[in-house]
Order: sequence, then structure tokens, then C-alpha cells
Amino acid sequence: MCEYKEWPMIKLDLLQLGLVVMTLGMIHLFSQANVMANEVQRELLWPDGAPGTKENSKSYQPAITVYVPSVAENTKTAVIICPGGGYGHLAIGHEGLEIAQWFNSFGVTAVVLEYRMKKGGYQHPIPLLDAQRALRTVRSRSSALNINPKQIGIIGFSAGGHLSATCGTQFDLGDPKAKDPIDTFSSRPDFMILCYPVIAFGESFTHKGSQRNLLGKSATPEMLVSLSAEKQVTKATPPTFLFHTDADTGVLPENSVAFYMALRKAGVPAEIHIYQHGPHGVGLAQHLPETKQWPNACKNWLKGRGLIGAAPR
Repeated sequence: MCEYKEWPMIKLDLLQLGLVVMTLGMIHLFSQANVMANEVQRELLWPDGAPGTKENSKSYQPAITVYVPSVAENTKTAVIICPGGGYGHLAIGHEGLEIAQWFNSFGVTAVVLEYRMKKGGYQHPIPLLDAQRALRTVRSRSSALNINPKQIGIIGFSAGGHLSATCGTQFDLGDPKAKDPIDTFSSRPDFMILCYPVIAFGESFTHKGSQRNLLGKSATPEMLVSLSAEKQVTKATPPTFLFHTDADTGVLPENSVAFYMALRKAGVPAEIHIYQHGPHGVGLAQHLPETKQWPNACKNWLKGRGLIGAAPR
């Protein structure tokens, strides 16, 4: 009799547990649905064919995917996301999609860029053309995307950081006589966020793989200088936030330091954070107790620039 009396209680507990699990599952699915609802269909940057397309690599076409935050949270700021991968592949997950979701969480429109690279047989200047096209495209659609055309930045990780820094040091304000309306818009990012970026070429701390994939094995000294972002900084270079780790042996932190010093010399507003722990390619670094503070530091920097929310006191 004792077992019989206890059995309904156990059955009820299991039922309650099942309802809790099912509810959590529905919450997870709803959250995932919201993320997917923010995704605008992936589109090619040049629907009729990108300039410089190789006949044997048509599958490698530059594209963007736009993630739009909820209307209530929209800050009217947008950012182009350049994943890393040494100019040989794209770390589209933890340096692309996850970053887009993070930006959306505080009202920033995020645009994940798939740029061409060595894997498809492409080298400089093709990745730069793709990134510049993304900036122009988003700026040309500022009204439709409900963003401020003067609040469009770029974020890059590793080699994507090099591409971003190159956008910020080698840009034009658009060609008013261009036949393609998109080409009439500026390719200058309004701000940059560089995460453990490749910066310098031809130096002792250069990431040789990125240099080789972008420029080949026989790059001239002039080409190395022109693609060393720290040597191309001017007072017109956009305000920049940098983050690196001291333990990064893939892309040495000297890259970020060199760019920061060049920005400082040119009088460009800049902020740098170098955390002690963390290997190369940490993304949002959520598994690292100290380094995971960089996203908050970046948000505070964006607030201080008046790009999101109110400036911190």
C-alpha cells in the first residue's frame, strides 16, 4: 500500500519535469526562430557577376547576409563583419554569425561578409574590393535598413581585422559619375573594431600565412608597405577599438600595438585592450573569465562614441 500511495506522486513529478523540459525546448525554439527572423536572405554583392571573377571559381562569389535587430531596439548603427581565416578560409561561425547575434542583442544591424580569398584563387585587391562593396551597399540602403549612413562601421577578426584596417586606411568617398549607383557611395567605415588583427606585413611579427595568401610568395617591398595598415594611417582613419591577448601566438599582439601607436601619432581616437589569457581566435571569448570582458568594453566604447545607447558616466 505504501508503494501504491507514493507512485502517483512520482508520476506527477515526472509529468511536471516533462512539462518543464518541453517549455524550455519551446523557449529555445522561439529564441532560435527570432534569430532566424532577423536574417535577411543572403545576397550576392554583384548579382550580375563580381569584378575579377575567375572562370574556374564561380562558386566563390562575394555575398552579404544582413541581420536586423528588433525595431524597438534599433540604434540606427550598422557594422560589416569580416570573419578571419588567414585569407585562406572564413571562420563564419564564431567570428561571423555569433558576432551578428551579439550585435543584434543591443540594437545594431549586423552584416556578415563573405569575401573572396586564396581558397577560390583570389588575392589582393579582390578581398578589399569585396569589403568596400559591402560598405557601399549598406550605405546605399540606409533608409531601407533604418540606419544612419554616418554610423556604419566595420569589425574584423585576425585576417578579417587586416581587411577591416585596410578599408579604414584605403578608402574613397565614391564616384558621383559612376554608372553603378552603389559606386557613388563612400567606402569609408565610420568606425573600426579590430579583434586580434593581422596588421603589419614584412615584419618580424607578421602573420606569414596571411601575407602569403593575400600577396603571394614574391610580394615587392612596395606592396608590403602599402598593405601594412599601420603605415597607411592618416588623420582621416576612423576611430578604432582594438582587442588582443598577450598569449596569442598565432597573430602576435605587436600587430595591435603597432596600429594603436600609429593611430595615436595621427591623432585618431583609439582604445586598446590586451588581455593576458587566451589563444588566437577566441571570438567572444565566453570561456575565458577575464578576456570575455572585451565585448562589454567594446559596447562601452560604442556608447562613448554615441553609436549605441547613452554614454557611460
